[in-house]
Amino acid sequence: MISSIDLKINCSETENKITNFIKNYIKNSGLEGAVVAVSGGIDSAVTLQCAVEAIGKEKTIAIHMPERDITPDNDTLDVMQHCKELGVTCNIVDITEMLHVMQESLPFFNPEKRIVYGNIKSRLRMIVSYYFANTFNRIVLGTSNKTELLTGFFTKYGDGGVDLLPLADLYKTQIRQLAGYLKIPENIINKPPSPGFFPGHTDEDELGIDYFTLDQILYSLQRGNSKEEISEKLNLPIIQIEDVVKRVKSNKHKRQFPLILRLS
Repeated sequence: MISSIDLKINCSETENKITNFIKNYIKNSGLEGAVVAVSGGIDSAVTLQCAVEAIGKEKTIAIHMPERDITPDNDTLDVMQHCKELGVTCNIVDITEMLHVMQESLPFFNPEKRIVYGNIKSRLRMIVSYYFANTFNRIVLGTSNKTELLTGFFTKYGDGGVDLLPLADLYKTQIRQLAGYLKIPENIINKPPSPGFFPGHTDEDELGIDYFTLDQILYSLQRGNSKEEISEKLNLPIIQIEDVVKRVKSNKHKRQFPLILRLS
């Protein structure tokens, strides 16, 4: 049991900042609204609801992109129910056949290479999101949170390929607070977070650590605490802190624009 650090946020103030951020960006961009890829998870549900509050249901496009036999039925049902509550049309685009084309077209394709295959799925969903955005003159709203960005738990040019990241300065545990405040459906809030690439695939299994502990470590690191200080404060083995530090450092490239060779 770790000694917890208070990551409580002012949900009302945070909601206002997020909705104003979305509203002002779209207004200044000259575009007509936003596209949100909704998975049935908590981050996309919060993003969708904030978008609707910021610009209205008429200007918000929700897209759910399941994969046959992989995406749980309850994810699709949760998305449809939440969209219905918000008055947003739920566009469902099954990516299964697109994946089959990729499998048949790509040399050396091996579905057993889970990271490679999972990234293909994420990048296909990015393509579909931008198809809708370009077709209807919208921006693509990203759903990633601070925990995911710091640890690199997203696909470069997949779910990381977006125009705006309204939740990117909130840790996962803070997203849960905000979701409760916004009255996001409980079954979405309580669902184990998952990238949805494979059956039974969960965030915490792949990360090897639960989000509560991870956020405590990341918060402490961001405030300049040493590994030894964090280990003592949170009563955690230092190797666990070192694993998080290594993950943050090794994924730095995913948080940066491509490096430019300056010749002038």
